[in-house]
Order: sequence, then structure tokens, then C-alpha cells
Amino acid sequence: MIISQLLQSAVKANYRSESSQLDSELLLCHVLGVTRSFLKTWPDRPVNSAQLEQYEALVQRRVEGEPVAYLIGTQGFWSLDLTVSAATLIPRPETELLVEVALGLSVPEQASVLDLGTGTGAIALALATERSQWQICAVDVESDAVALAERNRQQHQLDNVTIFASNWFAAIPQQRFDIIVSNPPYIEASDPHLSQGDVRFEPASALVSGSDGLDDLRLLCAQSVAYLSDGGWLLVEHGFEQGAAVRELFVEAGFSLTETHRDLNGLERLTLGRYRVANA
Repeated sequence: MIISQLLQSAVKANYRSESSQLDSELLLCHVLGVTRSFLKTWPDRPVNSAQLEQYEALVQRRVEGEPVAYLIGTQGFWSLDLTVSAATLIPRPETELLVEVALGLSVPEQASVLDLGTGTGAIALALATERSQWQICAVDVESDAVALAERNRQQHQLDNVTIFASNWFAAIPQQRFDIIVSNPPYIEASDPHLSQGDVRFEPASALVSGSDGLDDLRLLCAQSVAYLSDGGWLLVEHGFEQGAAVRELFVEAGFSLTETHRDLNGLERLTLGRYRVANA
């Protein structure tokens, strides 16, 4: 078969996906080791039997709902190409808002930053690429996630990031950070979306946080104040219907200048606040 025929067949097989064309192209690029522009430039290029077999197997797994990122082992985030695995949440485009807002904060030139629940390392590594003088600690409770984030750090040669295992603040030495960022679990345990789409294949520990989805956010707001410098910032991602509840958690913990930012879809996605040690 030739490239154009193979793509046409895959798109038809994967018709339930809203991104069937893109899915099919990304999978074929992975198999052939080429770019998407190559597929469009050489649609009549034949595919050998081994490549055909590998591609059809991947398409079938995609039809069954497995995320493309897991199938090809990579996901783009910010300016980075990150290795991903089923041990971690797949980095989402909306999480780039957290990076964008953090980069715009008023902090020392050599700021100290803590990324809690780093997963693939996406947030910490994106910040590190933009601010080489920042010193960034990134932690995760899952050892497989720590190993994956370290692999991504080494791949991108970012020496201003240190990655280690910690259950939130549990293993972090007592110190003060200028910025604490986190994309924690924030989905309700009973949310029906957990049994639909790509999230079926992602680790529940990275998604679910109690009956109302706020358990981890409560902990982060309450405990972060002991680790923030005077005037330091806490930034967290949350569900689009949780903005009011998260702002209340920030106020209860003693944060000021609390505000919520909306993502490109106009949904409340990120809340931040500034903490003054004098408030404690």
C-alpha cells in the first residue's frame, strides 16, 4: 500500500475520534520515522509489509481508545518534545497556561521554584528552558514518574532542575520558594468521564482527588505557606468548575492577590495567590 491509501483506511477505521486524521498521521510518522510534511509531499510512497503490520496494530489500539501519546511514546509541551508513559498523566495544552503565568510573575532573577506532582516534568522543564537562572525542584510520589521526568531532564540537558521522590511536601527540606506550582489531581471520584476517552488509560492517582476533587488542592493550599518566601506565589491548575472553591481555599490559607485565569476555551483553569510570611 501507499501512504495516502494507508491514511485513508486508518481515518475510516478511527472515525469515532474527533482527531482521526491527525491521529492517523502521527502514528504513521512514528512508524516511518518521518514528519507530517513528508506524508503530504510523498503520498504515493509505498509502505513495506513490516511497517504496514506495525501501523495497523497501532491504529487498532487507537480505535480501542488508547491515547496517541502512549502509542508513540512522546508528547509536545511548550517548546519541548517529552517522553511519556502510562505511569504519568499526558501533558495537556491547557497546562501551558500555568507556565505562561508563572513566567510573568514578579520574582527574584534567581528565583527558587517547586513543582509538586511533576509527572513527566513538563511544567518544571518548560520553566527551566525559559529561565536558566531559576533553580527548580520537581517532585512526584511515583518512582516511575520521577525516573521519566529525570529522563526528560537529561534529554533536554536542563541542569537547573533537580528531580526526586516526595509525597507532596513530605520529603522536601525546610526552605522557602519564590514560586510553587502544581497540576494536582482534581477530578471527583464519581466523575463519569473517568470511564470515557483517553483518561481510561491514564493513572487514576494522577486524576482523582476525593469525593469533590479538592482533597489535594486543600493540602497544597494549607501546607504551601510553610514553604513560600515572603511575597512568594502559589499557582495551581484545577477543574473548570472549581474556580470559586479554590479561591476560597487560597483566602482561608492567608493568600492575597488571589485571582483565577481562564484557558483558551474561556474556562477557569488556574488560580494563583501571593503569600506574605507576616500574615502567618
